[in-house]
Amino acid sequence: MHHGTGSKLAAFATLGLLAGVTTAAAQDVVGTWERDTGASRVRFTKCGEAICGSLSWLKETNGPAKVGQRIFYDMKPNGANKWSGSAFNPEDGKTYSGTMTLSGSTLTTAGCVMGGLICRSVKWNRMN
Repeated sequence: MHHGTGSKLAAFATLGLLAGVTTAAAQDVVGTWERDTGASRVRFTKCGEAICGSLSWLKETNGPAKVGQRIFYDMKPNGANKWSGSAFNPEDGKTYSGTMTLSGSTLTTAGCVMGGLICRSVKWNRMN
């Protein structure tokens, strides 16, 4: 009985390793991230070949941002641990050219206007 449990665990461990190897690098950001201010959370999912992100939780629900609103669009791999696409800012209703950079369990998103003259970056911490 005891031996059977051990071999089952070994099989699961092996499966886990294989799953980790076959997962494409672009999926590293998939999951839920919390803004460093604790004000919001974004859930990143695969949208075809790209990554998109929607607000999954908001501390302040009376503002212009709404849960379920998509704020990151068409984020495509652009170098190691980097993605480029579009970012929508509910606070001003504008869409910016956006980038995401992953470093360990921290994701930095940046949105730029006017050809990159004015950029704002936000840090996110991985929830799951």
